[in-house]
Amino acid sequence: MYEIKDKVFLVTGGASGIGAGIVRTVLEHGAKHVVALDIDVIQGKSLEKELNDKHGKNRAKFVECDITTQLQNAFDIATKEYGYIDVVINNAGIMNDSPSVYEKEIAVNVTALITSTLKAFEWMRKDRGGKGGTIINISSIVGLMQTPLLPIYSATKSAVLQFSNCFGMEPHFKSFGVRVVTVCFGSTDTSLLDPQKVGGFIKDIDENIMIGIKKLPLQSVQSAIEGLLTAYINGNSGSTWLVTSNRPAEEITENVKNAYKTLSQGVL
Repeated sequence: MYEIKDKVFLVTGGASGIGAGIVRTVLEHGAKHVVALDIDVIQGKSLEKELNDKHGKNRAKFVECDITTQLQNAFDIATKEYGYIDVVINNAGIMNDSPSVYEKEIAVNVTALITSTLKAFEWMRKDRGGKGGTIINISSIVGLMQTPLLPIYSATKSAVLQFSNCFGMEPHFKSFGVRVVTVCFGSTDTSLLDPQKVGGFIKDIDENIMIGIKKLPLQSVQSAIEGLLTAYINGNSGSTWLVTSNRPAEEITENVKNAYKTLSQGVL
């Protein structure tokens, strides 16, 4: 069992949607401080004021941050302000495969997530003087299935799943004391599903993408947050959790391991 109380959290994509919900909820559960990283200054500053007015001065801090280029500065600000980061939640994401956006999608969903994980790891690792900590990386149900829609987005979430599972494996956790947990969200009622933000690799399939998305059970932001916190409190390093359809969080670590056992048949 891992505690929320008195921990310092950092959340990417923390100004709106699931990220803002996480920021609010961990403070309500007794987190000592929380840092929200986002490019949306208006919503970020508004959230910071709301939470400090409610919970006390300097409990929440917003840092304007494009995570593809400014992560080091954001981590420096957070650690200078609060001294330590106990939990990093890599929540920021883009779902748009269009030719003008897909490179940014990969940069945000994969490269920045890996960079943030490595920076958090270097800060937390016990063999270099850190106190340990937790990193939660957000994958998706499309990292667990195959679909002709949004192949680039699906690839980024598959990459998150594989990276996080392997990084969090027991030899690493035992040596360094940094726990890595993967959460696969189902379709969630946020602006990520706004038709203006979603795009296909060719324009002709945009309509099919939205039709496909609308067929998926839609969960509330609160349900997603509750599932993530269940994974945080209970998850072992290297574990994977499914949070979808307004159901309680379900650990699917063995499903993922068994799937890779099947995929690896004949490899060695």
